[in-house]
Amino acid sequence: MRLTSLVLLALPLAVAAPLAAQDFRWHAALASGKTLEIRGISGRIHATRTSGTEAEVTATKRADRGDPRVVEIKMEEDADGVTICAMYPSRRTAQPRTCEEGTRGDMKENDTEVAFEVRVPAGVRFVGTNVNGDVEGEDLPGDAILSTVNGDIAVSGAGTARATTVNGSIKARMGRADWTGTLRLTTVNGGIKVTLPAEAAFTVEASTVNGSVGSEFPITVQGRMKPNALRGTVGGGGRALDLTTVNGSIDLVKGS
Repeated sequence: MRLTSLVLLALPLAVAAPLAAQDFRWHAALASGKTLEIRGISGRIHATRTSGTEAEVTATKRADRGDPRVVEIKMEEDADGVTICAMYPSRRTAQPRTCEEGTRGDMKENDTEVAFEVRVPAGVRFVGTNVNGDVEGEDLPGDAILSTVNGDIAVSGAGTARATTVNGSIKARMGRADWTGTLRLTTVNGGIKVTLPAEAAFTVEASTVNGSVGSEFPITVQGRMKPNALRGTVGGGGRALDLTTVNGSIDLVKGS
């Protein structure tokens, strides 16, 4: 009797990684002078310019243990423009909330991250607010305000930019220097690098605790010179620029 041996080969199965679902999409024309605001809690916010007249926002939700379906993306419109926010559920209230009332919910039970991709048309101001995640504005067509708590901020564009974070760095390249009031860029744990047009004229106050302050602009210094603090005028002075950190260096760069 002849025995036939059967050899079973264990071949690896090719499993396709799940595609990221586009969980939210909004687009509409926004007139010049309006504001497009994004409010996130956890996840990256990334904005850039669009060549058309329509603004566009897409959001993708991902989670390891939470349920992304219960995180709602809301769109609200008023006379100033459009606000889009990530709304996390809360056990404290069952009543519907608005973006203006706040987006924070019970995040200990839901680790969903919402990644926003934003397209901003000409003449529209961009506002990006976050808690845990980076906020980026790339080649924006106008002015911007960006803030987060735990994350870096990077912004560039044709207008001016205001930025604040706590645990992260700030990099800002501005196309204009005609802001009103005091332009502030502040962090606690991170460096600050600001690039302004070469012909800019302003008064600057820059300070850090653990770091240094440097400038490519010729500055008429007011008071005593210190390696970690600077106060003076550039190009005759004028508008106020305030740069502040605790742990990190500050660099003021002359653009083209």
